[in-house]
Order: sequence, then C-alpha cells, then structure tokens
Amino acid sequence: MENAFVMKNITKKYKSFMLDRVTLSLPTGCVMGLVGENGAGKTTLLKILYGAVRSEGELSLLGETDTDKLWKIRQKVGIVPDEVMFPSSFNLKSIEKMLSKCYDEWDSKTFFEYADRFEIPEKTKFKDYSFGMKKKIAIAAALSHNADLLILDEATSGLDPVVRDEFADIIFEFTRDENHSVLFSSHIVTDLEKLCDYIAVLHKGKLLLCEEKDVLLDSFRKVNCSKDEIEGYDRNDILGKRETPYGIQAVVRTDAVHDSDNAEPTTIEDIFVYMIKGEEH
Repeated sequence: MENAFVMKNITKKYKSFMLDRVTLSLPTGCVMGLVGENGAGKTTLLKILYGAVRSEGELSLLGETDTDKLWKIRQKVGIVPDEVMFPSSFNLKSIEKMLSKCYDEWDSKTFFEYADRFEIPEKTKFKDYSFGMKKKIAIAAALSHNADLLILDEATSGLDPVVRDEFADIIFEFTRDENHSVLFSSHIVTDLEKLCDYIAVLHKGKLLLCEEKDVLLDSFRKVNCSKDEIEGYDRNDILGKRETPYGIQAVVRTDAVHDSDNAEPTTIEDIFVYMIKGEEH
C-alpha cells in the first residue's frame, strides 16, 4: 500500500466556510503535520477522514475506496480529537470497557499500560479529569486497537513539555512499523517540526502547500535587509515580509537570496507565519 490515505478534490460547504477542493495524500510509514490558523479547516479535514463528516470528492483510506466499506477500515484508524468526550460519570475502567466493545482488535493490556505510563488515576470520574489528562486517555485509546493510521487533532495541546516529549517518543515508536502512518494537526508548530516527514498548510479552506519537511526548510531563508534591498527581490521569491525597527525581515526562496544580505536558516513556524502574511497582503 503506497499511501495511508488519498484525498482528491475534497470539498465541504458550510454557510460561512468552505473546504475547497483539497487534494492531499500521505505516504505509508510517514508522519504529516497539518498547519493552519484557527478556522482554516483542519478539524473538518480530519473529520472527513475518520468519517464524522460527509463531503464531496474522492477518498481512499488504507487502500479502501468503496464508500460502503470505509466504516470497516476505520477500525484501523486511531483518533485523538480536539475535544475528548466520554460519559462524565465514567472512570478509567468504565471507559476501557466501553471501548473494548467498539473495536474488533481492542487490547486491554496495552490500554492500561499506557494509562500507567501517563499516570492516569483509575478511579477519577471523567468530568473531574483535567483537559490534559483527558487528552492522555484519548492517546492511550488510539494506540490500543492495532491502528495503522493515527489521526491526531491538537493531540499535544494541554500537555506539559515533559509529556509532549514523551508523546514524541511514542510517535517514533509507532512509526517504526513501516505500515504505520500519522496525520497530526497542531498549533504547536515546534512539535510538528520535531515529528513530521511532511508539512501541509491549510489557509481559509484551501491547501497552500504539501512538501517534505526537509525540502521545505532547505527551500527558504529568513533575510534581514533594508527597504531598498528588499525591492531588489522578485515578488514571487518573497514568501512574506514584515517591517521591524531595524529594517525588513522576510522569508525568501533560498536560490534567490542576495549574497550581500544577512540570511539565516528558517523554521516551519516562520514559513507558515510568513506564508499566511503573504497570502493576506
């Protein structure tokens, strides 16, 4: 199987928003980071993948294209939603018992091992767990039914830096299996830069780019220069720019950088922020 999923011209229309003809694929065995501002359409895109939202367009998931059979293949998809929901009175054992009836390949031992690793109290009611603890339960569940694809919507939000680092280790462990893949949306772009092989950028419902992370980082540089110097660049080579008290700071294509300019490596966050600024001006 070459791709964990393939989306072609995926479109979803709401009254005030449209996910507009998104075409995106994730090679099997890879981790893709999905970046976008609030309201860009990231959660809608993820919900279409795991079947919570219907859409126009073509979808292949773990090699299955038959719409009537996608419900079955989604047993092999582990999901960590942005907002984790379980019955408020359930404790950890109640949650595990419920999940065991939902998945054909549910592994109770693995679930409780992750719960122990995350130090999740067993007797606490779900309503009394912190936001971060609820996320840990969802992560444990996603990893406990032999999934081949993880779909993570802001999975690290609400987690402290130590747990986020441990979560990164878990993703690395998961993807040691070449049949395992991950689609991960996050506002914490540094997490994506650490974990991902590919970066996809959504803005106002449109896919602006999808590229290998290392290729993307090599393709751009952050430049500090004067107003006169920035005028010497072709506008098509400037991803975005802003004026500072010290001059102009811009992200430009590496092969267009002037030898005289003060250029430095850029980050995924720089590329995302400056790309959005460039789109809006």
